[in-house]
Amino acid sequence: MPSPQTPLPSGFGPATTAREVLRGLDLTGRVAVVTGGSAGLGLETTRALAEAGATVVVPARNVAKARAAVAGLARVEVAPMDLLDPASIDAFAVAFLSTERPLPMLINNAGIMATPLTRDARGYEAQFAANHLGHFQLTARLWPALLAAGSMPGGARVVALSSRGHQRAGVDLDDPNFERRPYDRWQAYGQAKSANVLFAVGLDRRGEARGVRAFAVHPGVILTDLGQHMTDEDRQAFGLTAADGPGTVPAGRSVAEGGDFKNAQQGAATSVWCATSPQLAGRGGVYCQDCDVAPILPPGAPGTVGVRPHAIDPEAAERLWSLSERLTGVRFAV
Repeated sequence: MPSPQTPLPSGFGPATTAREVLRGLDLTGRVAVVTGGSAGLGLETTRALAEAGATVVVPARNVAKARAAVAGLARVEVAPMDLLDPASIDAFAVAFLSTERPLPMLINNAGIMATPLTRDARGYEAQFAANHLGHFQLTARLWPALLAAGSMPGGARVVALSSRGHQRAGVDLDDPNFERRPYDRWQAYGQAKSANVLFAVGLDRRGEARGVRAFAVHPGVILTDLGQHMTDEDRQAFGLTAADGPGTVPAGRSVAEGGDFKNAQQGAATSVWCATSPQLAGRGGVYCQDCDVAPILPPGAPGTVGVRPHAIDPEAAERLWSLSERLTGVRFAV
């Protein structure tokens, strides 16, 4: 059964960093796969886990660029993979499984946001395909390694990077790829982020008895290359200026000052907490924010901290699971 969607409380908060949640933890001998692990939040996640002793495998579309980004980090491996290319996902998984390593941590961190209408080779809308379907397929293909870790002390954890953007839209299960409705890039992003939460709900139900737990994460508001498709109008709506670019925090608007914006180290913290924290032993299927389980935000209620009920609805999670199996042709061996 999914754990209660209520704060623990954990003792951490919005300004907590990834290194702080890892303090006192030794990850030596443990393996993590971090998609998008060579840039932005993913790179900070990779760095924090590696510094704590883990071996981190980073799938990357541009292998040379990824290797340059992680140069100097011990125990970090880079391998080719493109979330919009199903064949490359399968090839990455086959190569990883051939190493016969259990996989206690899978962090599905990579994503795209508010892109113009683009479709993958199958004709699927790119945000839904990259953010959800690609990770659905990857997790299914790595399932044997996750199960191997699930039978070991500490088990296995899968972390799905969502966003408070899930509040913009649920998943249109009848037209997820905008084949009949007008395309709206922010609605598509919201749909994909809701799918990430529902995926964690569905995966946790299937993995709990096998020692595999799943969590969805809102990392916070961080300026990274994820925002490369934002228009000037978008930036104005967020109150951003020309000086506010990737890697910066708008002046006077950091979480330490009571604002919304985090730096990358703070943004990586909740993912790392979900992947490693002993506080989450025996828990799963929940949406987390600011290094804690987030509260539920009722429909219509204002707020930026919390999850909307549509994203944790177990019935919607099962319907999305069936749709995802049909669209990818992939089934989990549960």
